Amino acid sequence: MEVILREDISNLGTRGQVVKVAPGYARNFLIPKKLAVTATESNKKIVEQERQAHLRKEAKEQGEAQDLAKLMTGVSVTITQKAGENDQLFGSVTSKDVADALAAKGFTIDRRKIQLDEPIKSLGEFKIPVKLHKDVTAEVTLVVAKEA
Repeated sequence: MEVILREDISNLGTRGQVVKVAPGYARNFLIPKKLAVTATESNKKIVEQERQAHLRKEAKEQGEAQDLAKLMTGVSVTITQKAGENDQLFGSVTSKDVADALAAKGFTIDRRKIQLDEPIKSLGEFKIPVKLHKDVTAEVTLVVAKEA
């Protein structure tokens, strides 16, 4: 069965692409969740219009993300934590802590966009990537200092 995808689906295709799938997969999953429509001429025209609108919206979001990335370049945030004698933190610095520190500086960033592989458990200076858009990433300097 041929369907037109309305969203990007990993391992299947991208928005607006005509793909051949099993009839049950289309009937029971893709079409009810509005991830795809059957491939008819009228649906192809409608999906093409949606795809064009999506591309315009995506370009606008990417431009805004690039502007925000320019503003965030060089931003440094400091977080103070209690630490032991070997400069080991008693807790850890997570992406939520970084998001809160950025919010205090005036940048409202969702904590899920802060790319911390694992929580920071030591003092020092770290470069933290912030993924503002799928193609735009900004780097923020994080200084973890010892609480007096």
